Amino acid sequence: MKTTILSVAAFFLLFTVIPAKTPPGSPDHPGQFDRGSRPNVLFIVVDDLNCRVGCYGDSLVRTPHIDRLARRGVLFERAYAQYPVCNPSRCSFLSGRRPESIDILDNSEGIRTKQPDIVTLPQCFRNAGWFTAGIAKVFHVDQWDPPRPEDRPGSWRRDDPLAWDFRLNTKPTESGKQGDRMELAGKSFPRDTLNYRLMADGVDDDQEDGQAALEVIKLLRQKREKPFFIGVGLRRPHAAWIAPRKYFDLYPLNQLSLPDPGPCKNVPPVAFTNREPNYGVPDEMLHILQGYLATVTFVDAQIGRLLDELDRLGLADDTIVVLFGDHGFNLGEHGLWHKHTLFEESCRTPLIVAAPGMAAGKRCRRTVELLDLFPTLADLCAIEPPTELEGVSLRSLLEDPNTDWDRTAYTVRRSNRNGQAVIGRTIRTDHWRYTEWNGGREGRELYDHANDPLEQRNIANDPQHARVVRGMSDSLRGLAGEQ
Repeated sequence: MKTTILSVAAFFLLFTVIPAKTPPGSPDHPGQFDRGSRPNVLFIVVDDLNCRVGCYGDSLVRTPHIDRLARRGVLFERAYAQYPVCNPSRCSFLSGRRPESIDILDNSEGIRTKQPDIVTLPQCFRNAGWFTAGIAKVFHVDQWDPPRPEDRPGSWRRDDPLAWDFRLNTKPTESGKQGDRMELAGKSFPRDTLNYRLMADGVDDDQEDGQAALEVIKLLRQKREKPFFIGVGLRRPHAAWIAPRKYFDLYPLNQLSLPDPGPCKNVPPVAFTNREPNYGVPDEMLHILQGYLATVTFVDAQIGRLLDELDRLGLADDTIVVLFGDHGFNLGEHGLWHKHTLFEESCRTPLIVAAPGMAAGKRCRRTVELLDLFPTLADLCAIEPPTELEGVSLRSLLEDPNTDWDRTAYTVRRSNRNGQAVIGRTIRTDHWRYTEWNGGREGRELYDHANDPLEQRNIANDPQHARVVRGMSDSLRGLAGEQ
């Protein structure tokens, strides 16, 4: 699908003007990397990680290693996924195409099934001579080890066999599957795995993410002489919430509280994924919050092991480290849990890029998309990317996080309501979030982030903002490829 990138500036609809890309290594394209450089890439995608991270301003959650990475790179405060569910989001940022462009809007089919001739991000690096490895859940893979085509029918269904020189999945040990398990009874949650958390026996390496860290460390030691692109997918804090008990102990239940769900007035019912706030059992949901925070800190510890190994091997100065969540996650905001929504907490994700020769310890408030990762890494590594990419390189923001930038972020979600398909589309600018359901027929939402950062006052029907709504609606149609 051919898309047209539009944006809204202030209160008016403006077309986004994207400067022509200057070739790396030219006098007008500063930075360490030039045509002759071949930096490594450590590509860390964390499943369901939202912005409840220390360096994003959360004073409760403990993430010292993610915070350490932020001091080495650029932290993007406004980074957004293109779909608030794992498989469509991953297929989007790994292909550099929007979910509607590649026709992947659910978890059923992988990128190679729908787009057999597409060039994915790791494949692009592999074709250019980098050693590529995929550890655990980079694409939206099932859990088996190893995933070779001969091992089981359909084992590459959602992975990409053209992307990797080496591919390995990870799984917990028997000790990592045992411990203090709590079932949340009496309610039906969107996913069965939302119904329990496990304070696990054993140590970090008894968990699949601990195993993933070990495998990446092995590869760093083995492949340090050749440029590498190593992708690692950490499965927590995705439900079920499983981590060694010591991480749960950091978050006593009596120190936790849920956010105020806020009013639901004027918000289209289709925007919500559960009928009553917190499923009507807020006390039980505190256990889910505890599990989420515990697994975030557990994952942070695994990230610390990878950063330590880069330093120990002397690879940090030659390696681009990218860390982000595949989308956000609702933790009681609007009374919602899980992902699947088009509110800020579900669409927004942490994104940190630490690249040698670029800015360090800086924060960028420009609006960016995960879609931009493919062209950014290709740009930094002087690799020719596919021509059909729909994102843009973030290199200018990595050099100067305050540089002029006029981009929006676009997220789509498809669901069923009473047996009927519903498409929600949302656009995020520095100032506004605007959402339409089925082109506005099922409702519209407009939130003023300057005055309502929690998105609790829908002003889409306020006549004072009619001009903004018209402009945003036109932008959505352009991004969706509609006339």
